[in-house]
Amino acid sequence: MADRVAPRRPGMRTALAIFAAVTVLALGGVWFSQAEDRSGTVADAPKTAAAQKAHPARDTPEATPETLAPREMPGVRECGVGRPVVEPKIITLNCSNAGVVASDIKWDSFSADGADGSGVVLVSGAAGGGSPASFPARLRLYDVTKVDGMMAFTGIEVSYTGATPHAKAKEVYTIA
Repeated sequence: MADRVAPRRPGMRTALAIFAAVTVLALGGVWFSQAEDRSGTVADAPKTAAAQKAHPARDTPEATPETLAPREMPGVRECGVGRPVVEPKIITLNCSNAGVVASDIKWDSFSADGADGSGVVLVSGAAGGGSPASFPARLRLYDVTKVDGMMAFTGIEVSYTGATPHAKAKEVYTIA
């Protein structure tokens, strides 16, 4: 008997393994090529008031002593921590679980006596554990107090301009 060596064709497993390897390499290449797009996602995400001042956005000029607010101007401390931020765009209203946040704040006036503006109050699990909801509101900062050696607003009044999350047209929060 003569041993004959017959050429083997690749089996189904081999073909499937080659296909999987090529697919993984192709998808990995696409993923790595989009790394630049993903790197800006975190930097562009909404931030708390403390983070807004701590890290200026990439498209805004660096903060200089001339552009910073005067030391006498009170600001808002994020859940009573950190340096007060003057004219914050986001304020956490319920610090125990961050379930109520005022965002997209546009200030009509901001002075040492108080501040008035408007924004959207985002409530996670509004209406008895339902899905997150947003409510347009007017905001008023008041009660300037020296906290940890810095002037800060310690109260905020939220007046809803439409539907309300808790059946109250007005709510008051302590934000020191």
